[in-house]
Amino acid sequence: MQYRSGSEIREMFLKFFETKGHRRVHSSSLVPANDPTLLFTNAGMNQFKDVFLGLEHRDYSRATTSQKCVRAGGKHNDLENVGFTRRHHTFFEMLGNFSFGDYFKKDAIAFAWELVTSPEWFGIPKDRLYVTIFKGENGVPRDEEAYNLWLAQGVPADRIHEYGSKDNFWQMGDTGPCGPCSEIFYDMGIEASETGEDKPFGQDDARYVEIWNLVFMQFDRNQQGELNLLPKPSIDTGMGLERTAAVLQGKISNFETDLFTPLIQRASELTSTTYKDGNAPTDASLRIIADHARAATFLISDGVNPSNEGRGYVLRKILRRGIRHGRLLGQESPFMREMVYAVRDQMQNAYPELKESADRVAKVVEAEERQFARVLELGSRQLQSAMQEGSLAGDKAFHLYETFGLPLDFMMDAARDQGIHFDLEGFEKARAEEQARARASWKGGAKQSASPVFRELPKTVFEGYRQLKAEGAEVLAIIKDGQGVQAANPGDAVEIVLDHTSFYADSGGQIGDTGWLYSDDHNSVVADVSGCTKPVQGVFAHKAILRQPIKLGDKVDTVVDGNFRNATRRNHTGTHLLHAALREVLGTHVKQAGSLVEPNRLRFDFSHFTSIADEELQGIENIINKEVLGNTRVETIEDVPIDVAINEYHAMALFGEKYGEKVRVVKIGDFSTELCGGTHTGATGEIGVVKLLGEGSVSSGVRRVEAVTGLGALNEFRRGFEVAQLASQLASNAELSPADALKHKLNAQDEELKKLRRELEQIRMKSAASATSNATDQAIEVKGIKVLAQRVDSLDRGQMRTIVDNLRNKLGSGVVVLGSAQEEGKVALIVGVTKDLTGKVQAGKIVGQIAKLVGGSGGGPPDMAEAGGKDAGQLDAALKSAPQVVEELAG
Repeated sequence: MQYRSGSEIREMFLKFFETKGHRRVHSSSLVPANDPTLLFTNAGMNQFKDVFLGLEHRDYSRATTSQKCVRAGGKHNDLENVGFTRRHHTFFEMLGNFSFGDYFKKDAIAFAWELVTSPEWFGIPKDRLYVTIFKGENGVPRDEEAYNLWLAQGVPADRIHEYGSKDNFWQMGDTGPCGPCSEIFYDMGIEASETGEDKPFGQDDARYVEIWNLVFMQFDRNQQGELNLLPKPSIDTGMGLERTAAVLQGKISNFETDLFTPLIQRASELTSTTYKDGNAPTDASLRIIADHARAATFLISDGVNPSNEGRGYVLRKILRRGIRHGRLLGQESPFMREMVYAVRDQMQNAYPELKESADRVAKVVEAEERQFARVLELGSRQLQSAMQEGSLAGDKAFHLYETFGLPLDFMMDAARDQGIHFDLEGFEKARAEEQARARASWKGGAKQSASPVFRELPKTVFEGYRQLKAEGAEVLAIIKDGQGVQAANPGDAVEIVLDHTSFYADSGGQIGDTGWLYSDDHNSVVADVSGCTKPVQGVFAHKAILRQPIKLGDKVDTVVDGNFRNATRRNHTGTHLLHAALREVLGTHVKQAGSLVEPNRLRFDFSHFTSIADEELQGIENIINKEVLGNTRVETIEDVPIDVAINEYHAMALFGEKYGEKVRVVKIGDFSTELCGGTHTGATGEIGVVKLLGEGSVSSGVRRVEAVTGLGALNEFRRGFEVAQLASQLASNAELSPADALKHKLNAQDEELKKLRRELEQIRMKSAASATSNATDQAIEVKGIKVLAQRVDSLDRGQMRTIVDNLRNKLGSGVVVLGSAQEEGKVALIVGVTKDLTGKVQAGKIVGQIAKLVGGSGGGPPDMAEAGGKDAGQLDAALKSAPQVVEELAG
């Protein structure tokens, strides 16, 4: 068996299937396109899901890919195992071959065995291989065909093992395509056994490693759970590149292959740590850094940014876990950003997009590293506060673990050092609940098969790029209440599919056209069309309210509302100009992260790390309108091969979009070139003018700009003029513009308000200080400790802390408890303990007990602690209890 590098294995796999008539298809994004059921792309078949479901048709029936995948959230959540096992990863590559109703089991098994065992290819010894088949279960028969086909390849019967549905039956979801699968396993040898025992196949998962899974999609499961044979059975296979590299490089662990060793070496350099024998605790940290750097780099490159929800939240957990393990190795300065470049150097030949995105990714990673450092500091303070209650509750510890990234062992050590109980059982319960919520939030694969009404229809010919009217369109389908019907009557709400149309259907962020369907005599309106969608790729469904009866086979004219279309296309071309202008002003890291194009406005989301200054917005607006005034021709080039569009035209592919082998390029002079299927103006001058309405944050690292064009912009200018007139009336100043005059007046009023607030606060402080000037005389002594409790309403916490310090100084030795009734019935409590007494009583424990009486909680350091409450009516009783609380805590 010849040594093969990871890159060689990837290329050999793809080349092998190219020799078998397969189309090499580039990996899709880690963010599944048009599939909200999946958190991340986690298998090679994800990008072909609609093809398998009959929703989409490709111009090839065989494909092969090396698909980048992430499994670190939702139901595939084993993040904590990564780095501590040989084969768990967050990011991995899935090699696959696919047949869409072309070949089936015979060829799939023959291809697999040839690639794996032939000396011309991988050349893995046959006596180290085992295969599995489906044994038959739950009313589904044994896969006799696969068994015989493996025998025909020369696999001995004693090396063909049979398993049930759990291991050898695959289904996309509760309904839809499914079928038995067959797996190929490699025997790593007894040295790979974790027990050292020579166990047979099926009894040692560490020794016998699955390297390839062949899925035979031959059934369609309906809503009743019944299985029906698919008219065109298909093939979906997945071979893990990392596992196969371990086999062909003679390594027991994936982390020992050349896919990881350069990254582990770079992590060692950045943390000044030596990788030892693979078993040292520091070795696990280095493996985690290497793995998580791969996942973070690819996720951010594909448009995911750290955030507190969804995909961004999982990315944040991955990044912070990697950063934390760097800190465990003593590296507290930002270092993960450098790992981004190590990943780029390792993977850029297979994924050339990393060359362009690496700088942007590194900036995002560094920003997260610096933010995490601040969060860790805050989390440590929160931990100290939580431990003031005498024990560390499991749910609170899990909150610190999830929110602040405090490691479990770190919190357990801190609790042990302070001699308090750590609720490990409660922590694990909270973690299990969170994982259950994550699984419930992302039920991958739940997308239903298309209605047979749509699936069996031919693609609609779209004629709307060049004309708003298409005559003689034949009615191919009428859908009412989700069911196909032969005819429909006036007043019915239906979806109508035609053989050709001038209506644009929702896609690429642009909403579908509105308009009318006319009778074939061209004189009367048959239906009002409120929109157009694509329920199946290439099939246009017109949402209509009927004015006249309609039946299958009728001929109609499609007439698009010209005003609606013109306003929409102005905004769409404006979106392209905005995108290019943003990149010119802010930098080439700007990439589209979403858009909405309607007749009355446009919305554009993009990657950027900070807010945009007013001056920058004005500059962007100026650049756009300069292009508009230049009246540059908008050129559309159709049926361009995707690689030509990207490499020769340098067209920008947009985040979240699915592209076919042939694409449409929209080019605006030398200013903008994008892949786009939308409708556009013939020249930029048709837009009229573009007015930016403002910008804001959508999520971490993603900003949003909204704008209007044409008449919408004119209306916006009119509103602005009205505001300017009002401003000049309210704040007339001959030397300033209306806007500056109004700002000047409002700033002056704001300064006056601030001055009045300061004076009011000073009066309140003087009043409170006067009321407490002789308060020390009211101190009550319990067990030799003076306790002073006072009510000081309407003071903020800063003022209360000042008074606590003053009263402690006056007491010399003792405990001060202040309570204040705040707005909306809330309560603020602060407790101060002089330094000489913190060994006997602690402020955090005192305030925690008192806060319970006002429906609150709190804590803090031994000498000064704070709490809040919800019941101001119990404040006096709570303050009165202070001496008793101190007495009980003093023992």
